Amino acid sequence: MWVSALYAATEAKRGDLNKLEQLGLVALDSTEIVRDPLAGKKFTPVPPPTLTSEQQAAWQEIERALTFDAPRSTLHAPRSFLLHGVTGSGKTEIYLDAIDKLLAHGKQAIALVPEISLTPQTIQRFGARFGERIGVIHSRLTDGERFDTWRRIRDGKIDVVIGARSALFAPLPRLGLIVVDEEHDASYKNDVEFQGQPAYHARELALALAHAHNIVVILGSATPDVETYARAQRGEIKLLELPQRVIAHGATNEPIQYQELPPVEIVDLRTELREGNRSVFSRPLKDALNETLARGEQAILFLNRRGSASAVVCRDCGQAVKCPRCANPYTLHTFGDQTAKELVCHHCGKRQNIPRKCPNCGSTRIRGLGLGTEKLELDVRAEFPNARTLRWDFDVTQGKDAHELLLERFLRGDANVLIGTQMIAKGLDLPRVTLVGAINADTGLYLPDFRAAERTFQLLTQVAGRAGRSARGGQAIVQTYAPEQYAIQLAARHDYAEFSKRELAFRRAAGYPPIRPLIRLLYSSENAKQAHEASEQFSSQLHDRIRREGLLNVEVIGPAPAFFAKLRGRYRHHILLKGKGAHDLLSAYPPPPNWRIDVEPLDLL
Repeated sequence: MWVSALYAATEAKRGDLNKLEQLGLVALDSTEIVRDPLAGKKFTPVPPPTLTSEQQAAWQEIERALTFDAPRSTLHAPRSFLLHGVTGSGKTEIYLDAIDKLLAHGKQAIALVPEISLTPQTIQRFGARFGERIGVIHSRLTDGERFDTWRRIRDGKIDVVIGARSALFAPLPRLGLIVVDEEHDASYKNDVEFQGQPAYHARELALALAHAHNIVVILGSATPDVETYARAQRGEIKLLELPQRVIAHGATNEPIQYQELPPVEIVDLRTELREGNRSVFSRPLKDALNETLARGEQAILFLNRRGSASAVVCRDCGQAVKCPRCANPYTLHTFGDQTAKELVCHHCGKRQNIPRKCPNCGSTRIRGLGLGTEKLELDVRAEFPNARTLRWDFDVTQGKDAHELLLERFLRGDANVLIGTQMIAKGLDLPRVTLVGAINADTGLYLPDFRAAERTFQLLTQVAGRAGRSARGGQAIVQTYAPEQYAIQLAARHDYAEFSKRELAFRRAAGYPPIRPLIRLLYSSENAKQAHEASEQFSSQLHDRIRREGLLNVEVIGPAPAFFAKLRGRYRHHILLKGKGAHDLLSAYPPPPNWRIDVEPLDLL
């Protein structure tokens, strides 16, 4: 029995037990209980399928690189690959085959996924191939689970580590391969604005490790980062293409089954409004959703906004209720039986009740404006009696196993309509989903950021790719007020090649990465005047330095208040440096304290 149980049942102490042990009446022993987040999971072995001709061609290129016994100087095969495959093209099978070969040669691997929401499905697929040789690392583990998993990895008891960006630091002693799935995702950058954690980009760090330690890296995506794709076009990374969707590999001697990418219909919401439809559901989406539910199939409704309303405003003076710490509008959330309402700041987490009167004009006509996933779920239930909804966003995934439980419920058929944010837009394989609806494709399109069109294209292409991943086929409907915008048009055509061409032309004209390097200098202070004066002063010093040195390869833009001019009680101003000379300029003339240097920023907000 456990000593703790004996102590609880009797008045015995450790000295009593030691005496009993000396008399030979009891034996005292210790047992290590490993806190394993995968404990209790059962994996059914699945044999590797027959590869398609495109998969086979890609695999041969990667297999050639997985030769670690030859001196590095004699290896001519590339060590870094961009696996560009449309959604459902079988990129994961290539990852599994590469890891399989590594394990056979005594090597180990890391497989990164951008979202914790993708780990349950990844664990199932990898566990079916590699069983108990896998381990997982992400931020939802307890400290004990993380510590024990780390020790087991260090001791060589785990050969394949799956996880979010921090898994890249797992202490594998024989690391030979790093897989970065959905390599375009901004979540791979640990971009900490304030002090306390290191800033790094997992993709860039993986490529650096590959170069330094003779490790193979596979970057996979259906919508690669434009800068990564440009590297591949320049030959810095080997480009491998998987242009066809595969829905069934088939058994031996059975043909492989392909499927066309789902057709995407663009709905002009301006036309819907002119013709009297003020619902959040366009008529095509409403008809398609009714038909999908009538057939007993599943649908996904994508809206990249949480909450019930994106702002709460006074109907008389137009003033929005703002967070005092961030100067940004609160988001309205509903809880419990949908009658409890609260304002939440999505930047700092501050909460408050809805004011009874407008703090600006005293009016009591305060109402929510805009739409979030909470309100969308209510609208679906009201509009479609046959809908059994499931919401998947940040607000409902705070529990440790929340992502896994939601995925299991939807795969089991407990719900037929999945409503969610970008968490559901990529990576998930949901074979019964035949309809995807993007409620508002314009959500992030007009943000003052040069990557806004790219983010929109990636999200729409990825979420549309959740439909039609079985023989049932599928379709996607994209609702927008800007149907002519090229990111939306090309996402509807699944045309990444044309999008990257158009986007690179824009970057070339504007001088943004990958054409010219970019560094963002960000200053924050609790004092607004200090933030303004400090940014003006350092900008002036930079201009003087450039003038004195005669530097022609660097351009200074700003200073200016950031788009989010105040966050968490601190006022923010920024300066942009464009050009190859920016690194040399800052090396010779670093900014004063309280400035943050963000090399190749992923957003300018």
